[in-house]
Amino acid sequence: MPRLAVRALILHEDRLLLVNAWKSARSDLWCAPGGGVEPGTSLPANLIREVHEETGLTIAVGGPALVNEFHDPPSGFHQVEVFFRCRLISGRLDDDWRDPEGIVTRRRFFDRADLDLGRIRFKPDSLPDAAWGTDFGYDPLERIVR
Repeated sequence: MPRLAVRALILHEDRLLLVNAWKSARSDLWCAPGGGVEPGTSLPANLIREVHEETGLTIAVGGPALVNEFHDPPSGFHQVEVFFRCRLISGRLDDDWRDPEGIVTRRRFFDRADLDLGRIRFKPDSLPDAAWGTDFGYDPLERIVR
């Protein structure tokens, strides 16, 4: 059965917040903050919790912008992610902030050019269009990248 996750598209001063969600920063792949959904809790409530755990920031959750699916055929892992447009309410990025699960090791705001010009590796491929666009998107099943 697919795992359900939520992700935040947080634009601040026209820069997108991304996190490196690999223990010990063993990969250079960046993604939007968020994570797995706890049963019995709304998607926005899960997202507010996940973003605070990973970044220390408080957000307001807006409407959905993208549904993305990815999988790892060898392990059978399959995740469905719902990306929401969010607004920063309070907080600032602090290098001393620690994700209680120890997964997110870095957090940073990026310009669109950083993504468009390949200055960083990120997933999903449609992330820039989802973050800076206004439409709702759907990404079909992508292979997980390590």
